[in-house]
Amino acid sequence: MTQLLDAPPQTSVPERRAPRRTGGNGSRHLSDFTDLTKRVRAEGLMARSYGFYVSRMIAFPLALAAIGWASFTLGDSWWQLGLAVVLALVMTQIAFLGHDAAHRQIFASAKANEWSSLVIVNLFAGMGLGWWQAKHGKHHAAPNQATKDPDIRPGTLVYIPEQVEAKPTAIQRWFSRRQGIWFFPILLFTGLQLHVGGFARLLGRGPVDRRWTEITFILIRQAALIAFAFLAMPPLIAASFLVVEVLTFGFYMGMSFAPNHIGMPIVPKEVRIDFLRRQVLMSRNISGGRSVDVLLGGLNFQIEHHLFPSMSRPNLRKVAPMVRAHCESLGINYHETSLGRSYIEVGRFINRVGRNNIDVWSCPLASSMRGGMAPSAA
Repeated sequence: MTQLLDAPPQTSVPERRAPRRTGGNGSRHLSDFTDLTKRVRAEGLMARSYGFYVSRMIAFPLALAAIGWASFTLGDSWWQLGLAVVLALVMTQIAFLGHDAAHRQIFASAKANEWSSLVIVNLFAGMGLGWWQAKHGKHHAAPNQATKDPDIRPGTLVYIPEQVEAKPTAIQRWFSRRQGIWFFPILLFTGLQLHVGGFARLLGRGPVDRRWTEITFILIRQAALIAFAFLAMPPLIAASFLVVEVLTFGFYMGMSFAPNHIGMPIVPKEVRIDFLRRQVLMSRNISGGRSVDVLLGGLNFQIEHHLFPSMSRPNLRKVAPMVRAHCESLGINYHETSLGRSYIEVGRFINRVGRNNIDVWSCPLASSMRGGMAPSAA
């Protein structure tokens, strides 16, 4: 698969205007996103949704206070584990809010968004903002592109069959070939990975903005949660409470992010695709009503989020029909499916990669592109 388009990839914030070029297919493809952006701005869909976010900033601390009150009331009871699940669900919703702040969706002020994300992600959710932002920014710049998107680099899971054989030990290759069996159970440990990964980066030697602020916030949060558990309940129940909370939080986070891109086209590192197609073709939307919006924190509109990452969450549903119609007019595949079906697609893809029963380099882009494609690309 060689170069798909003669236009270079864009790595700037998506909602900014793409530069126009004269002549060739590159100019036409670059203008595809520019035309969409003009219409989105004209509809006022880049406006802030202060009421939506302020209501959540008030509701979540109140929910945490209610959980704390209920836990002290229960005392020596194994029903505390049910509250651990509720706490994990609220923490995940708080993490979604931190995601929005980090993408500058909440406030017009960059500093207000930055401090909001620090407080929400580090102090409330207990994760490292800097570590996540560095990783997530690279993902947005090149979703599902080999060697560029950190989310598809080989690790516990592999996303390209060649990564299986690249594993250094026979036992690792054995597990990778059977990754479809334990993919969903391993999502339980997503929360642990997020907590440890973020804190480990803060303790490393690399440059980190606001290192001590992040460290202080995380230490306060983790100490507060542990102290709360052991003050509100007996030691054994408290330890179980913390384990259940971390595992449930991880599973909810993993199940929310897994449908976004897993199983969508993998792009070779040398391929160049214009911004609109790069973001649409590699992303999966989840259909459903507003309950799905709440459940997935707006991540169900993954295509729109990738095209307009600083768009307020409530506006993603409003802009989706416009994006779909624009893609259909250009012959670009806009993939949307139900939540249940998305998990089937993800599970089958992970299983087939492990068994080397899929050609991730085949070109599903071909039917979605118009012009500018090398004959060998399909």
